[in-house]
Amino acid sequence: MNASVLLGILIIAIGAFSSGSFSIPFDKVTKWKWENSWLTFSFFAYLVVPLIICLIVAPNFIAIYQTIPSGNLWLIFILGAVYGLANLTFGLSLRYLGVALGFCISLGLMMVIGTLLPPMIDGRMSRMFEGNGGILLISGLVISCIGIGITAYAGILKSRKLESLKGVKANADFNLRKGLFAALFVGVTGSSMSLGFEQGRMIAEETVKAGTPELFAKCPVFVLFFAGSLLSTLIWCIYLGIKNNSLGDYYRGESKTLITNYSMCALASFLWFINYIFYGMGTSKLGEFSFVAWGILMSLTIVCATVWGFFRGEWKGIEFKIKRLVWLGLAVLITASFLIGISG
Repeated sequence: MNASVLLGILIIAIGAFSSGSFSIPFDKVTKWKWENSWLTFSFFAYLVVPLIICLIVAPNFIAIYQTIPSGNLWLIFILGAVYGLANLTFGLSLRYLGVALGFCISLGLMMVIGTLLPPMIDGRMSRMFEGNGGILLISGLVISCIGIGITAYAGILKSRKLESLKGVKANADFNLRKGLFAALFVGVTGSSMSLGFEQGRMIAEETVKAGTPELFAKCPVFVLFFAGSLLSTLIWCIYLGIKNNSLGDYYRGESKTLITNYSMCALASFLWFINYIFYGMGTSKLGEFSFVAWGILMSLTIVCATVWGFFRGEWKGIEFKIKRLVWLGLAVLITASFLIGISG
């Protein structure tokens, strides 16, 4: 395997660990409704963190935007707004399904759609099939779906087992029907992120020309894309705040609780966003077929999130044969990530 490709996969794997870990700090947030936590997280994740990082690595990003056709800029922004809706629903999928199962189904669909859509639109997929790359890519995606299916089935068995055990319920909000609906919606709309990042290739190229290292060339794309995500999130969370009379919770309560809540949401946002820095760095090592990075990121994020599910006690009281299914699914996903990586 090309050393650059291997390095790219390893860098993306670091980002996947960060992405799979971002929801952990939310466990420390108390006395806030869901919309309070999610809007605070989104403010940091979509605006503060990406803007600070972009000002450090590409301070001339506004001038770069001025060289890009306005239609391209608006498309990225709109795709970001669509992704904001997906991420809103993603929070609900984690609430109703738990970390392991919620990540698995939501990100599984995002992986398949988000990997295939960009190259199908711009013609890179046909070039891959001129060699073995296309076959490897499709094989990797199919194997990923098998791994996702195995892991999801284990999650369903887990939920049934927990319901039969009195006093053992790691997720008091567990609701399979609502969770599956939320996860399916996330899978379809969440693929807008992959498409949005690919549409930002022109911005990334101009960023490099302006002197920014290629490893950080996608940072101006992130700022524009996530600005759209913040808009849709802001509208929905304010609506919920009015409906649930929770707008005052941002400043009401004990100072210690508020400091903890804001700090944990900020930490979650940093873990979540830094994943895309590693994603951008890894993508830069994959050359023309950079879109395969999306499948690698999604597969390995599912692996990391599922492992966290064990540490969080979501599998407490579950018999070994069901846990064995999970580990089998994770092994399959890791194998699929390798195939997707070398397909480019």
